[in-house]
Amino acid sequence: MTKPSGIKYLGFGYWKGNRTNQWKARVHETSFKRFKNKIKKLTTRKRSVSLEYRIKKINEVIRGWINYFKIASMKSKLKGFSEHLRTRLRIIFWKMWKVSKKRQWALMKMGIIKDQARLTAYCGNRYYFVATKTCLVRAITKKRLSKTGLIDPYDYYISRACVN
Repeated sequence: MTKPSGIKYLGFGYWKGNRTNQWKARVHETSFKRFKNKIKKLTTRKRSVSLEYRIKKINEVIRGWINYFKIASMKSKLKGFSEHLRTRLRIIFWKMWKVSKKRQWALMKMGIIKDQARLTAYCGNRYYFVATKTCLVRAITKKRLSKTGLIDPYDYYISRACVN
């Protein structure tokens, strides 16, 4: 006989709560890895689809996955994952703009001053660096991505979750 902590059942794992001393559901590591891999395939840079279609597919995966696992505790996992998803989408925007002149123009249109936009635009194709360490983070915010139709996984989980 094994403890529930060693079992994976229908994608769920189990852990014992500290205060209540009761067993609670969580998302099993392999299930979360599969979810991240699905999102990774949808947000790969080389995938040539329109932004609207890409966001539609990402939203479908997020809604379906979170609705299935809404009884599980996963706030901290989804908080980090949401940040990672936004970084991947910033990289896609950076790749879409292609040339430095277009990048500078787009950054300035999003409210970045000309000098900072120029410095960032001419960083080259170091995608992850640009998406995490430059003014692109201030230009493409969570709010701006939600205007394009993207569902934030963490916020959606908080609105749908059955547990606190």
